[in-house]
Amino acid sequence: MTWTRDEVAALAAAELNDGDYVNLGIGIPTLVANHIPEGVRVTLQSENGLLGMGEFPFDGDEDADLINAGKQTVTLNGGGSYFDSATSFGMIRGGHVRTAILGALQVSSNGDLANWMVPGKLVKGMGGAMDLVAGTPHVIVVTEHVAKDGSPKVVAECSLPLTGSKVVHKIITDRAVFDVTPDGLVVAALSPGTTIELLTRITGAPFTVERQLAASLSQGAPQ
Repeated sequence: MTWTRDEVAALAAAELNDGDYVNLGIGIPTLVANHIPEGVRVTLQSENGLLGMGEFPFDGDEDADLINAGKQTVTLNGGGSYFDSATSFGMIRGGHVRTAILGALQVSSNGDLANWMVPGKLVKGMGGAMDLVAGTPHVIVVTEHVAKDGSPKVVAECSLPLTGSKVVHKIITDRAVFDVTPDGLVVAALSPGTTIELLTRITGAPFTVERQLAASLSQGAPQ
């Protein structure tokens, strides 16, 4: 059994701290806006020029002129603002956005990220991913654990063109949560029904198990 996309987004949202400025990438990351923990105040930024995004609008309440980087309609919280892309990327490149939550095609055990192109396939461009991983001090990846072809997305070394080298700090997949440490990947949580044996088979990189999780597993406690 895997975590749903919303559950993965909720796990990522739980990593945010009060007062953080956070950029949400395209795909699963956009769902994080719906799962900000109660009592935690964060300011969500979209690279196309929004600051202060809220949850997705209800059906019928959409404003077609108010969209995120993924061309989805969004809401704007009180005090929010919108501006041109130059200003948006000035924020990102200037280090004013603390956390970026991004999707991935591949992410390696040392934090390398590949998320902008597959060789041989037509792409419109790299978007803002390279600026985000270079200008943001904390990067969280949220993704499915395996690709559509069954290959692992968490790998020892990326074979796709890199977006950034050693930039990812945490990986949250539909199977597990990994901390990226100087000593490699450390599993901090498993989805219900996922065992260490199964995780080993579907992960393309070695990992260790966080001490508290290992103790829980050895005692047969719920994951």
